[in-house]
Amino acid sequence: MSKQIIFSRADKEIFRDGAKLIKEFNANYSKAEILNEALNHARVEETGLNVPKLRAVQVVDGKWAIVLDHVEGKTLQGLMDENPEKEDEYLNFFVDLQRMVFSNKVPNLNKLKDKMQARISLTNPILEATTRYDLHTRLDSMPKHTNLLHGDFNPTNIIITSDGTPYIIDWAHATQGNSSADVAQSYLLFYLSGKKELGDKYLKLYCKKSDTAIQYVQRWIPIVAAARLVKAKAEEKEFLLSWIDVVDYE
Repeated sequence: MSKQIIFSRADKEIFRDGAKLIKEFNANYSKAEILNEALNHARVEETGLNVPKLRAVQVVDGKWAIVLDHVEGKTLQGLMDENPEKEDEYLNFFVDLQRMVFSNKVPNLNKLKDKMQARISLTNPILEATTRYDLHTRLDSMPKHTNLLHGDFNPTNIIITSDGTPYIIDWAHATQGNSSADVAQSYLLFYLSGKKELGDKYLKLYCKKSDTAIQYVQRWIPIVAAARLVKAKAEEKEFLLSWIDVVDYE
């Protein structure tokens, strides 16, 4: 098999094999997480959203892999980089697509609140007990919704085909819950990628289109930042910690 590597890091490798995209995990990767990712993808596929079709979950040479259809196209991020004059047009497209995701219900997905509560608990000893308590309390007080959430919605996870059809990829972190939590996540992802101004523009645009108070999304930011802290890269931790000052948002 001739591998055309698309993405590679220590724990996984994504490569193309003809019409297939193969996401191969290293031998120590959690089997439960791999199977959960495949199950998430299959459940989202049933909504009718444009996602690559799941073809197989397999083991080759002791390594688990998820096999999907390969979607030919450019990422939305690539298009934004190539056509900076179209930034507003692409950002509108991004927000509309995200709202389309939120309009779906997938009842069997894990609940966002459960995942967040567990993640906040795991921030010990990075966060003090008082901060963890404040975050748990805030999360528990937030309205309970059941919208489909992507969990990593950013322009690199949207592929645009030559005819303009968008495909949303990487559903490993999909849950059901409050859409404003996913918006807070996307906002942080813009900041983490060095696109602060675009992140601010995104948040204002989303809130205007959805008639959501910016302050409501901001209440989610410390929670989302804390949950992300658990698996954050070393260079991201200081930035995330700067958002976890709960008192500032009261």
